[in-house]
This record gives sequence, C-alpha cells and structure tokens, in this order.
Amino acid sequence: MSHHHAHGLDRTRSRRALGAVLALTATYTVVELVGGLATGSLALLADAGHMLGDTATIALALFASWLAARPATAQRSFGYRRAEILAALANGAALVAVAIWVFVEAIDRLSEPPTILAGWVLVVAGIGFLVNLLAAVILARAAGESLNARAAYTHVLTDLAASAGVIAAALVVVATGWRYADPLVGMAIGLLVLASSWTILRDSVSILLESTPAGIDAQDVGRRMADAEGVIEVHDLHIWTITSGFPALSAHVLVGSREDCHARRRELEAMLSSEFGLRHTTLQVEHIKRSLGVQIMPLSRQED
Repeated sequence: MSHHHAHGLDRTRSRRALGAVLALTATYTVVELVGGLATGSLALLADAGHMLGDTATIALALFASWLAARPATAQRSFGYRRAEILAALANGAALVAVAIWVFVEAIDRLSEPPTILAGWVLVVAGIGFLVNLLAAVILARAAGESLNARAAYTHVLTDLAASAGVIAAALVVVATGWRYADPLVGMAIGLLVLASSWTILRDSVSILLESTPAGIDAQDVGRRMADAEGVIEVHDLHIWTITSGFPALSAHVLVGSREDCHARRRELEAMLSSEFGLRHTTLQVEHIKRSLGVQIMPLSRQED
C-alpha cells in the first residue's frame, strides 16, 4: 500500500509541475511565433515551432498523467498506467517531426538567407531563454519520477539550448551582418531536437515491448532466486515494466518436497524487494514432484 501511495504522490507532483510548465510554454509560444514571423528569423521560428510542439506534448503528458491515476477495472487490471508511456512515445515522435521541418526550411534558406530584424530576435530569444530556464527548474524534480515527465523535461531542455542558439545567431548578425548564421543555427537546433528524441523513443518502446528494466539483469535475478534456501528450480521468469518506476516480476518456483511453500515465497519476495527493488511480484511456488516413470508412446495408425 505504501508503495502505491508513493506512486500517487509522485504523479500529483508531476501533474502540478506539468500544469505550471504548460501555462508558461503556451503563453510564450504565441509571443515567439509572432516574433519569428515579424522578424523573419528561421532560428526563432524553429524555436517557436519546437515550443508549439512542446505545448501540445506537455498537454498530452498532463492528460496521460491524469489518465494513469484512474483506478483499475475488471477489464484493465493495471488501470491506464501505460497511458504515460504512450504519451512519451508520441512526444518522441513529435520531436522527430519538428527536426525534419527545421532541416527542410533551413536548406531552403541557405540558398538566399533573408534579412532578419536581429535586434528584436535577440530580445524575444532572451525572454524565451528565461522562460525555458524557469520551466526546467520546475520540471527538474518531477523528471526523475516518470518517463512521461522526463519526456516533457527533455523538451524543455532542448528549448533552453535552442533559445541560447537563437541568441548566439542574433548576436552574430548584429555584430557582423552575416545572415547565414540564422539558418545554420536553425539546423543546429534541428540536430539537437533529433538527438533529444532518441532516448525518449528508446525507453518508451522498450517498456511497450516489455523488455527487462534497465539496471536489472534477469539472469542475475534468476540465479539469486535459484540459490535461495529450499529452492530447486526457477523457470518461466519474466521481468518487465508496467510504467515508469513500476517494475514487475513473475516466475514459477519449485522447492523441495518437505519445504514450506509459503515461507519460501515470503523469503523470495523479501529478497527481490531489498536486492533488486522488485516489489510487485507474482510467484507460483510448488513442491517438486518425482517422476513416476510413465512413458508416453505415440499412437500407431491402424491399417485398413
């Protein structure tokens, strides 16, 4: 019960953090989009496009966090916990789409870089840097609590770096008049966005494919269980992740004919919790049975 209560508190903190960041990014996205159109800066438009994607994906993350907190039902025994992972996957895909758009637009502008109002770009990007910095501080703690919140945090960090890149491009244009700085920085932001999507996509796909959680070696777990007192054999061992911070294990355990099945199960559960952090376990513990020597022969076909 305390384990599930802790998850509930984590989700509440994540939702509050996501709500505050959503308000910040939604407000500033409008400002940056108008600024990018008014100044003609691709770097600023790229950052605005990224923040527009962030606003949508943070809203999705917030909705998924709320959905994941709904109680389990007879049809959904784990509730909607995987909704957060689906949202993280969608966030990663959105980052890839934004990166592709920036590359296409940057290549087009490199042939003839347009004139931009670098001074205004500098002002808008500077405000954006402060907004993203505040959002990153708000999400920093929540990022360690779920993949969903970590995806949103990754978005904000890339926005922070993108704002810094826009500021650098504006300074170059103001100081030297070299207009290529703007589309080149736009491409750099695109690369940054693409790189940031990899971890989110990898982790979310891994959970959806029910891979063994990172940091846990299934063979080590199996050997440790098999070496426990009274255990003869461990098979059908499965370790996966329900959602971020919620690993699970199931296994079939055979113990000696005179062993106390319930005592061995309790000992295994305590060991898995303390040594591997696996608190949601389903163990089928049975006494080993001696072979009766019965031989099954195939049926022969009768001749007509």
